[in-house]
This record gives sequence, structure tokens and C-alpha cells, in this order.
Amino acid sequence: MSELERWETRFGVPDYIFGKAPNAFLKSQAHRLPLHGTALSVADGEGRNGVWLAEQGLDVVSIDFSPTALEKAKALAAERGVKLATELADVTAWRYPTAAYDVVVAIFTQFVAPAERPTFFANLKRALKPGGLLLIQGYRPEQLAYKTGGPSDPERLYTRALLEAAFGDMAQISIFEHDSGIDEGSAHVGMSALIDLVAVK
Repeated sequence: MSELERWETRFGVPDYIFGKAPNAFLKSQAHRLPLHGTALSVADGEGRNGVWLAEQGLDVVSIDFSPTALEKAKALAAERGVKLATELADVTAWRYPTAAYDVVVAIFTQFVAPAERPTFFANLKRALKPGGLLLIQGYRPEQLAYKTGGPSDPERLYTRALLEAAFGDMAQISIFEHDSGIDEGSAHVGMSALIDLVAVK
């Protein structure tokens, strides 16, 4: 089974496997969001984060490589009464525009292979306008003991050193490592080893 087939199967169930509520870290950063502007939600899946960003008054582009997930994202946007632009895209190959977004969000994108990660991270930065806000949450290597979500390959997990190397050239950067319980649909439930990045270009 290909990676696309695997995700299509996962997203093909009636339920929203990661829930309809936004990621808790993203929601906790609401005070940092501009009152209006543009946002890119990367690997947005069924739309929970992109729709929430739209509810905050932003013009949101939601990208994912699963057609099934994007259809669910459109349905969620309609249910919430907000506009969400969706684009079918492989996030490692998508043509990221330069300085186009006020906010870029990448939550749990650790399916990106380590060899592709430097270019992926550089694309996230490039897509931001000067002064734009970058929000990333991922799993740390300690997540392998919890087994409550995320990849089983330790090379795909994030460390402080990795994120500092990738984003240390930004104007502002804050990294927070923590173990927290999460409850995101049926796919992310339980105590988790997390790392959060908040950065400004």
C-alpha cells in the first residue's frame, strides 16, 4: 500500500480521525494571530486547523495530498460557515509562493522524510511575509515510549537542536518541550512528548 493509499484509507471513515477541534497548541497561540491576513495550513488533513484559522478572520489556504481529507475539510468549513481554499498538493513538492502568508502552520508533519526536511522547512520560511508567524508542533523522540501517535521512525521526530538549526535564522524563535495529554479524535489520544515552535520571520 502506498503512503497515499494508506492516508486515503484512514481518512475514508465517516468520523474525523483527528477530530473537528483545532490542535491545542495552535489554539493557544490565538493571541499572536493578526486580526486579518493570509494563512497557510500545511498538511491540513480534514481541515480542523485551517477551518479554525478561518474562524479567526484569516484567508486560509489548506493543502493536503489526500482528496478524501480535503473533501472533509470543505464539509467542515461549510458546517462552520467559513470560507476555506483547498489545494491538492504533496507538501514536499508544492510550489510555495514567496512572502505570501502572514501565518504558516505545520502541525504534526513528521511524515516528511529526513532527506526532504531541510527543503520543506526552508519552504515554510520562504512562504512567510516579513514579520509573519510560523507555528509548528511535532513529536519528540520520547514519543516512541508513549505510542499515542506519530511515526515509529526516530529519525522523523523533532529535537530542539534540529529546530534551532532549521529556524535559528528567524527574527524571533521560541521552542517549548513538554509532555502533555492530547485528545484529538481517535488518532491522537493520551500522554505525548511534544515540541512547539513559535517563530517570526
